Amino acid sequence: MFIGEIISLFVALSWTVTALFSEVASKRMGSLPLNVVRMVMSLTFLALTLWLFMGVPWPRYADGQTWLWLLLSSVVGYVIGDYCLFQGYIAIGSRFGQLFMTLSAPTAAITGWLLIGEQMRPLAILGMCVTLTGIGLSILSKRDAPADNAHHAPQLKLNLPKRGIVYASLAGICQGGGLVLSKIGLKHYNAALLAVGLDGQAVVPDALLPMPLYISVPFASTMIRATMGLTGFMALLLLLEKDGLAKLRHAVRDRKAMWCAFGATLFGPFVGTSMSLLATMYTSTGIAQTLFALTPILIIAPAAWLFHQRVTPREIGPSRMSRKGSYIVN
Repeated sequence: MFIGEIISLFVALSWTVTALFSEVASKRMGSLPLNVVRMVMSLTFLALTLWLFMGVPWPRYADGQTWLWLLLSSVVGYVIGDYCLFQGYIAIGSRFGQLFMTLSAPTAAITGWLLIGEQMRPLAILGMCVTLTGIGLSILSKRDAPADNAHHAPQLKLNLPKRGIVYASLAGICQGGGLVLSKIGLKHYNAALLAVGLDGQAVVPDALLPMPLYISVPFASTMIRATMGLTGFMALLLLLEKDGLAKLRHAVRDRKAMWCAFGATLFGPFVGTSMSLLATMYTSTGIAQTLFALTPILIIAPAAWLFHQRVTPREIGPSRMSRKGSYIVN
């Protein structure tokens, strides 16, 4: 009972740790070098895991449809989404960056409704409004009227750089859409298993550490996504960064940055992403993504402690409001 929800809470905690490591690493080595390093580390972890669980270091039994949908989800969620997220971390920090990731929940609910027929209830629409209101309260404040015009109405101003807001918003939207595409890919993976006479409870006989396929399939799916992630980030590094390879070589020589990249990879693309796919097997994408969105709440205390960030009641209130915005779909 509530297996998907429990896993989703673990994912939120995992992504909180990831965000903290990622903020430090992205500011030291840059967004694109960090993402290339993360994907290489992730593929290494995943290959070892699949070798133990499935007997081979690649996604066993995955068919063409599985690869197609998971690669597409990687382009949306990893390549575009993570690129925007880490650019957002650089501009506005991990705490505010994770606040905008709450947009992933309504995006997942809407995309799940459009693509796989998950039903949105009126409470889902209310939750979306609460989330948007909470974000607005965090980033907007009143600008005082000019001294020479006392009758001039106060205007709203942004508390954060526009660049960071745009990047972080796109990251949240892409994560929600990518999760739904991943769920479609998982359905095709399960169909491919049934086609060869296996189900989620089956165990690969020649595996070194036999595990039921319902546990190993999310790691196999994440490896497919990480393969496209590495390809995409490497292409962006070469196209968008001047002397991209030189920056990458410099990044891997920064020990502190590499340790932070290791932590970001372990709790992000390896554990967090794989467990997020497992969560969608037991609950709807809207509910899972809503629980993932607890990260902005969980990150407040450690971010304030580690980065000496000032936290105001105005910012805590929207975070609590976002938690209450539940995107119930079934």
